[in-house]
Amino acid sequence: MSNPSVSTLWRTELRATLWLAAPMAAANLLQMLVYAIDVIFVARLGETALAAASLATTLFGLMMWCFSGLTGACAPLIAAELGGRRHSVREVRRTVRMALWLAGACGIAGMAVCLWGEELLLLSGQDQHVSALAGDFLAILLWAMVPNVMATVLRNFVSALGRPIFATAITALAILVNAAGNYVFVFGHFGAPAMGLDGSAISSVITSFAMLGAYALAILNDRRMRRYHLFGRWWRPEWQRLREVARIGLPIALIILAEGGLFSSAAFLMGLIGQAELAGHTVALQVAALAFQIPFGIGQAATIRVGYHFGARDSAAIAAAGRAALVLAMGYMAMPAALMILAPQAVLRLYVDPQAPANAAMVGHAVGFLAIAAAFQLFDGVQAVLAGSLRGLQDTRVPMQLALFGYWLIGFITSVGLGFFTPLAGTGVWLGLAVGLVVVSALLGWRWSQRARLGLLPVKKESV
Repeated sequence: MSNPSVSTLWRTELRATLWLAAPMAAANLLQMLVYAIDVIFVARLGETALAAASLATTLFGLMMWCFSGLTGACAPLIAAELGGRRHSVREVRRTVRMALWLAGACGIAGMAVCLWGEELLLLSGQDQHVSALAGDFLAILLWAMVPNVMATVLRNFVSALGRPIFATAITALAILVNAAGNYVFVFGHFGAPAMGLDGSAISSVITSFAMLGAYALAILNDRRMRRYHLFGRWWRPEWQRLREVARIGLPIALIILAEGGLFSSAAFLMGLIGQAELAGHTVALQVAALAFQIPFGIGQAATIRVGYHFGARDSAAIAAAGRAALVLAMGYMAMPAALMILAPQAVLRLYVDPQAPANAAMVGHAVGFLAIAAAFQLFDGVQAVLAGSLRGLQDTRVPMQLALFGYWLIGFITSVGLGFFTPLAGTGVWLGLAVGLVVVSALLGWRWSQRARLGLLPVKKESV
């Protein structure tokens, strides 16, 4: 760059984004390991149990991530308040309080949906026995909904306040709790009965409450965060702030529903093709999702950094924050893509034994799916960062529309067409996922590049 000040700003923002993204990405990875522990234990119960758990957690996880997106609007709002007025204790407290209100209300609604889990799976055409097992699993797992969504609100708060390391430590604690819970309740140890699938659900519920309690304790015992008095007068409504969180958060939730719904629908499509395909899809998707947690964390950091500069009305810093996040994400995604192509069975060994004869069909499908996943890794990381950067500008409605178009009108239709009307079957479903990601990343990239012309920027302090 010819302008030294712009070059210095970019390097400064790169360091700041990396400092914030590293613990957030680590927390995301650890969160995936929390879920992976369930898969590891349940996979040893057999293909049918794994298929049931996959369908149940797909439904539960889709709702939870949508609700987390809705309440996650607190992150750009908190960042903007901190950027605009450094001592905005009252405004931040109002935002977090109303986000917690939304988390409770949404969580209760999600619990009600879980009660009808078996019926919903049967309506989608899933196997009757597998649906019954999944319904029983959801009847226990539903109790984890409210604490999980509330914990994500507190995670956004500690990260925006510059304490993302708390999220990393608490998620590491969750791994230990979930591993111990699965060990005790799935197979029956230390005098507990062997409860199989139900034991894994019980472990997940215990883990969710442990995470929520850990966040509360961390906030109450940290000097900087304690002064916000988040839990004081929690019953007091702030209706205008609630509407603001919902206005920004609802499109975020719908974006997550669009992308998560595409991948979740792929699980249902796989269930219609065959149990081996569904099991292979589940394991391959776990691997791809694990790799995605790094750019997802970078995107979360981009939301906070861009949001902070949005509140400070610094357009040059906004540009630097977005560029830094994109460089970090694109530089990383080449590594997991290479592993998926060069050593797929070594990667799958994290979840299953690739050499076991009983897993032959599952592993065969999973290896093929991973080859496609490697191809779309870059686009998946780019769209995550671009979506996060646009959220920092509090621009969520149009990105939602672009996501719905790309994931469903393009991606889902391609998955159905290739999966059921060509010999590609499961491979065709995954090709549809790749097409959807490519289209959405291109559309979001165009919007970010046109942010000034589209009027998304605040009044600039200096030109880019």
